[in-house]
This record gives sequence, C-alpha cells and structure tokens, in this order.
Amino acid sequence: MTAAAEAAPQSAATAPREGGCDCRRIRYRLTDAPLIVHCCHCRWCQRESGASFALNAMIEADRVELLGDEPEFVLTPSASGRGQLIARCPDCRVALWSHYAGNGPFMRFVRVGTLDDPDALPPDVHIFTASKQPWVALSPDAPAFAEYYERERIWRPESLARRAALLPQIEAYQAQQQQG
Repeated sequence: MTAAAEAAPQSAATAPREGGCDCRRIRYRLTDAPLIVHCCHCRWCQRESGASFALNAMIEADRVELLGDEPEFVLTPSASGRGQLIARCPDCRVALWSHYAGNGPFMRFVRVGTLDDPDALPPDVHIFTASKQPWVALSPDAPAFAEYYERERIWRPESLARRAALLPQIEAYQAQQQQG
C-alpha cells in the first residue's frame, strides 16, 4: 500500500453516464456514481482483457439500465475457481461488464472503456500491482496495493452504506450457492 492509499480520493462522478458496445446493439446507462473504480493489474484481468490491466466501475446491478438489447453471458474461469459471468454483445462480442461469483448478479463490474466518456471515471485504486506489467508507471499519489485492500479504509462512506444495503441479498445468494 502506498501512503496515498489512506486518503484515496474517490471520484463521485455525476450520473447518469451512458455506454455500450462497438456496434451499438447493447446500450446501458449508469443511474448513479459507481461504488469505486478499480484498476486491476492481476494476471487474470490481463489475460481476459488482452491488455495490461482492467478498469472496472463497481456498481449495483439495479443502477445499470439497459437501453438496447440484452447481452449474452459467457462463463469464464477466475482466480477464485468459481468463474465470472461476462456480459458481451452477441454481435461485436465486446465485454460490457462482469458478475463475479462473490457478489452474484447483484453487482456489476462495468468496463469503463465501454462508456461514451471513459475519461470521467479514472481509477480510485490500483489493485494486484504485484503482478502489474513492469513498464506500467503509476503515479506516486495513486492508491495502490500489491494485492487487495481493506474496503472500510478506502471506500467513501456513501459507497459503504450502499454496499451495506445490498449485503443481505449478496449473503443470501452466497448461502444458496453453497447449498447447491
């Protein structure tokens, strides 16, 4: 963790923000600011994205409105062993967001690059920097962690409150997954 991590300035970007795939068949709107924007440097994200990192805006699924057709969901492997569902356009195949097993269908990790104005959501935190590409230079002011971080020390109070409101649904989903 860098010294800046204690004072992670998170973007409370204004909403709504719209985005979609290349062919515009799938369009969506974020109706609220993301809980947090992760820049993940793990090898799984590098492989899945084909890039040196993945930039994901974490937001509640019910705060993402579909404006176009439904995406296709593709189950891919993940480090947890439980996989992730990636929402892709059935035509141009662009990945729009993921649902990770831990949060189930209640949280979306929206690919910031699919927003119409991706510059509006810079990363709040860099994670899994132990495996970042050596030629990627991070600002010394950027909150960065070799692995993950303590949510309560990094997230804005509003984001923590929104997650707390969703937690009973996530926990019920997790319990159901363990039984099945």
